[in-house]
Parts: sequence; structure tokens; C-alpha cells
Amino acid sequence: MPRHAAKRSSRTRRISAGGAVTVGTFAMAATAVFGTAVTAHAAPASKAVTAPAGQTATTYTVKAGDHLASIARALKTPGGWPAIAAANGLSSPYVIYPNQVLTLPSGTAKPATATKPATTKPATVAGNQAYANNLDGWIKHSLAIMRQNGIPGSYNGIYRNVIRESSGNPRAINLWDSNAAKGIPSKGLLQVIQPTFNAYHVPGTSWDIYEPVANITAACNYAYHRYGSIDNVNGPY
Repeated sequence: MPRHAAKRSSRTRRISAGGAVTVGTFAMAATAVFGTAVTAHAAPASKAVTAPAGQTATTYTVKAGDHLASIARALKTPGGWPAIAAANGLSSPYVIYPNQVLTLPSGTAKPATATKPATTKPATVAGNQAYANNLDGWIKHSLAIMRQNGIPGSYNGIYRNVIRESSGNPRAINLWDSNAAKGIPSKGLLQVIQPTFNAYHVPGTSWDIYEPVANITAACNYAYHRYGSIDNVNGPY
């Protein structure tokens, strides 16, 4: 995280009540309170609840990057992600796996109506250049904006710091350090506090601190002014 935030005291990780992963110096594959899907060779069998007599159980096949909250939100599940967890016998840390088949509570919309995974929807910049909506695309998109604004930095420099700060989770938030105690927790891919994001926000990007490209670009702008480049950052900054 930027040096405006206190150093993390250990590799201890906590999970916020809101469901976003709280990261330390390096977080494992994100498993939030609502269970981000993590890679595995085979998904364990879910303890699915049997549908009532005369009803057909609705199921959903987990995709990489899914978590219970995103599934519940997309399918408008009554009772939200806790209802899905209960229907499948899941308990903390609510880990789910790609290709795992989940039973959905009664009243859930059919999966066919769900929004397609974000990775299929490109983001664009001037010149109609398209970038994938994933970490690789976010970094490349940010680099294009940085070049337009004279902000130095390389793909490797950004990637290295993103992995250390958030493991690539754009919703990462630190809710336990001194900044959090002041009400300005570090957020997003490069763990920036709101005042720093506001001060180094780059025109043309979102004002949402969690928006990946905006977060990366503002953090790199901050690193440029303080260290010369994000490439010069190899630890808490």
C-alpha cells in the first residue's frame, strides 16, 4: 500500500463483513466471505438441498471468477448469497470452484438470464483499441492512458505491485490498519486511500476508486510524483 498507510504488521488476513477480501503483503487466491471461485483440479461435491416434491431444482455451474455474492446478484436470488450457501451446505470460508454445480434456492432466476462474465466484455480507449476486462487488460488500458498523460511505468512494474497489494482483486480493501481506523481504508488493485486517489486521479478515468483502470492509473501517477515511477516501487509505498 502507499506509504500514506501504515505498514502491514504481518501476513495476517481478515475478511470484511461486506465480503471484500482484506489483503496483507500477499493474499492467496481470493476467498471472500461469499466464496470467490478458486482454481482446483476437481470441485468437491456440494451438499445440495433436494428440491421439494413436484419442483425441479435450478442449478448453476460455477465459472472462474464467480463468487456467491455475484451469482446471487446476477440471478436475483431471494435471500442473497447466504441462501445459496445454505442450499449447498457451504460454510466459512465459503470456497467454490470452477465447474462446481450449485443448487439455487427457489425463486432464483434461471442462469440463462444472468449477465455474461465480465471477461467477455471489452473496455475501450481512444482509437477504438479494445482491452479484455481482466488484470492483463486493465494494466494495458492503464498504460495507454499513462502514455497519453506522460506518466511513466511498465507492465511488469504495475503487475508486480498489484499482485503484492491485492493479488489482482479490484474489490480488495484493508479494514484493519491505521488508515482504516481513520475511516480511509486502502482500496482496490493498488490499495490506494481515497484522498490519494482524489489528488492523483487522472482525467478521463472513472472517479470510482474500485474501478480497476482508474485505480491503477491514479496509483501510478502518485508513484510517479513520489518515486519517479511505479517501476521503482518494490514494497509498501
